[in-house]
Amino acid sequence: MRIISGKYKGRRITAPKNLPVRPTTDMSKEALFNVLNNHYHFSELKVLDLFSGTGNISYEFGSRGCENITSIDGDVGCVNFIKKTAKEFDLNITAIKNDVFKFLEKHKATYDIIFADPPYGIAQKEFEKLIELVFQNELLDPSGMLVIEHSKRTKLDHMMHYSFEKNYGGSVFTFYELELESNEEEEIEETKL
Repeated sequence: MRIISGKYKGRRITAPKNLPVRPTTDMSKEALFNVLNNHYHFSELKVLDLFSGTGNISYEFGSRGCENITSIDGDVGCVNFIKKTAKEFDLNITAIKNDVFKFLEKHKATYDIIFADPPYGIAQKEFEKLIELVFQNELLDPSGMLVIEHSKRTKLDHMMHYSFEKNYGGSVFTFYELELESNEEEEIEETKL
């Protein structure tokens, strides 16, 4: 696992072999951050990293100047590894051991970017529940973006606030945005005039 860009560009991070993870590949991660780079200034972002695993995505945000990152994972080994690595790199990452769904049900803060990389094997309805919880509980900033990483077998383009998706190898990133709705409403109003 390698940090692609920013302050720690090129630094390798070796996670313990016994963690139950499937880190996002460097190629996929680079492509994801190319998309986000076109939308955001990283230093201003408040990020929520769900199913954070080794912390791969959190470190990338931190290396690019993001100062407010919260990482959630249900595995104590993953959370301890993120805490240890964040301290080594002096990154402002708060790692919390929690069930992601329970966290989303009770949590009240809002975020500019919410990234989720659930185990590819979870059921379609679990992916859908994840998206629903984020929007029902208003966890996304109005100009924010929800990004779900999943396999090609899982289809999520029918969900509310769907914006676009990108395919990289065996992985798909599906993006959701609140502001799409207001833009579409403005276009409808303009066509009525």
